Amino acid sequence: MKIGDVTLPNPYILAPMAGVTDLPFRILCAEMGAGMVCTEMISAKALSFHNKATYKMLKTVPEEGIVSLQIFGSEPELMGEVAKTLEEYPFQILDINMGCPVPKVAGNGEGSALLKNPELAGRIMKCVSHSIQKPVTAKIRLGYDKDHINAVEVAKILEDNGAAAITVHGRTREQFYSGEADLEEIARVKETVSVPVIGNGDVKDAASAKNMFKITGCDGIAIGRAARGNPWIFRELSEENTFSNSYINSNNNNNSNNNNNEGYAFNSRKPSRTEISEMILRHAEMLVEEKGEYTAIREMRQHIAWYSAGLRGAVALRRSVNEINSLEDLRNTIKKIQT
Repeated sequence: MKIGDVTLPNPYILAPMAGVTDLPFRILCAEMGAGMVCTEMISAKALSFHNKATYKMLKTVPEEGIVSLQIFGSEPELMGEVAKTLEEYPFQILDINMGCPVPKVAGNGEGSALLKNPELAGRIMKCVSHSIQKPVTAKIRLGYDKDHINAVEVAKILEDNGAAAITVHGRTREQFYSGEADLEEIARVKETVSVPVIGNGDVKDAASAKNMFKITGCDGIAIGRAARGNPWIFRELSEENTFSNSYINSNNNNNSNNNNNEGYAFNSRKPSRTEISEMILRHAEMLVEEKGEYTAIREMRQHIAWYSAGLRGAVALRRSVNEINSLEDLRNTIKKIQT
């Protein structure tokens, strides 16, 4: 899969998630096989004000592989100026968030609110894509609500203004994350534009990934919520023979949804309790190094809830973790997972 002049090793992408896809988690997902990882969304306005905390979010390392840096905002010229200052940073792709449903973002005319103003979305894409040499992409939703489904229109405008690829979450802003993703609408976007389309929504395992490709004909898949506490999902999807070259070539060449998807040989190996405990500890240690023990331990409480979902004794474990305050306490508590 290619986005502009950037070639991804596989079409499975860690989607941007606020409070989740920070540097440590991106490294873990890259190690598990993600073809590209995306940063948390970063405010272009905050960057223009030289906010120190915001600038810390720009940190990337080679261990992440291919990195998509995501920014958001609603002022075309400011977005373009900020993009120009970012180009020297070591990321490969710049993404524009046009799909965040959170009230404090959409209510400010940013994120998914841009779906209500396709012309403005196009101006933002033009200003940004004309300001830097790196590929610029965008993430959108189907529309703002069920009465205003306009992903096809918005995607075409973005393509015409320089978008190198478009990620489509198969829900409206009104839905947030409820209901099922509309894969047929993602397929309509794929049929309309010539740049790569990345499908997003409800992919949680090999079967749902296969279904996304089959119905939408998309070029890649962005995985968000299913990766929380489960970086192994990228191992499941990306290991040898997961996705045949013959299917990739046929999908890219004929742009058709009517294929038989021969060549799939998904690896369904799930992590053991020992692997889970080791991953939690490594994640915690990386977070401590990056953010300090106080912040890291508190952030790990939510991560551990995700990691331990479905495990025997998970409720008791989460209760214990909520009472710890140090990395050493965490190490002692996590040992219980292995037994």
